[in-house]
Amino acid sequence: MRSEIDIAIFSAAVVGAVLGFLVYNAHPARVFMGDTGSLALGGAIAAIAILTKTELLLLIIGGIFVLEAFSVVLQVISFKTRGKRIFRMSPIHHHFELSGWSEWKVVVVFWFISMCLAGIGIYFEVFA
Repeated sequence: MRSEIDIAIFSAAVVGAVLGFLVYNAHPARVFMGDTGSLALGGAIAAIAILTKTELLLLIIGGIFVLEAFSVVLQVISFKTRGKRIFRMSPIHHHFELSGWSEWKVVVVFWFISMCLAGIGIYFEVFA
């Protein structure tokens, strides 16, 4: 079993790497993270949740990630079984962009939803 200090150090390293990426890559973006970086980041977050025994809480706090992945799954299943698309494009943030939302609006709305989900997750962890 890993100690809490080891988990905290690893978490701080992940946060530092993400902040460094965001500062370097402020608007307009010069480099996109892509699948390799996002999958590694998702794996790191999942590992932290497993080590801290908060896997179910991660589904709530990471609700936007779940929504994005689920939209792709739904789109593929629908297209392969019915030949019809549910969304204009998946993941779902592209659907909103093609529906006329600006990139900034998508980002701000997803930030707001993420903050609400994080608050709900913290509430469940502390009070439930």
